[in-house]
Amino acid sequence: MIDRKRPLWIQGMALPGWILLCFAAAAIGGLGSMSAPTFYGQLVQPGWAPPVWVFGRVWTVLYILMGIAAWLVWRKGPSPAVRGALALFFVQLGFNALWSWMFFAWRLGGGAFAEIVLLWLLIALNLRVFWRIQPFAGLLFVPYLLWVSIAAALNWSLWQANPGILG
Repeated sequence: MIDRKRPLWIQGMALPGWILLCFAAAAIGGLGSMSAPTFYGQLVQPGWAPPVWVFGRVWTVLYILMGIAAWLVWRKGPSPAVRGALALFFVQLGFNALWSWMFFAWRLGGGAFAEIVLLWLLIALNLRVFWRIQPFAGLLFVPYLLWVSIAAALNWSLWQANPGILG
């Protein structure tokens, strides 16, 4: 059921707002990873590591999917479940932005790994909570969870292979 108290035109206008919110988190993380292409290229990498150009494209799609998912949940209208789900969404979005700072700006390989494991758990929980409210919104989180799984494995591998840089 969709919230009928909000006019449809407001619900429609909110979609770009949710997507922009996700890109604002991306921008905050981006400030911490401005040197990422150069830094990433200097690291000893596993053979399965994605090329640097893949990251921006994948994250662009994921932030759009996250924004759509949050919007679908928001459209269900005010309720304790929706407020809780969206609060969790904001928390995981903050941890998403923090990881870039920890890994690229502060070069804390172990700390970034611990943080991305927590982020993974928050994403999984967010997927579950969104699914209960709006199943398609939960489904939109699946690619995000899969990508962060790859990122966590890559974080671990890079940390282990580059202890002098990511100590």
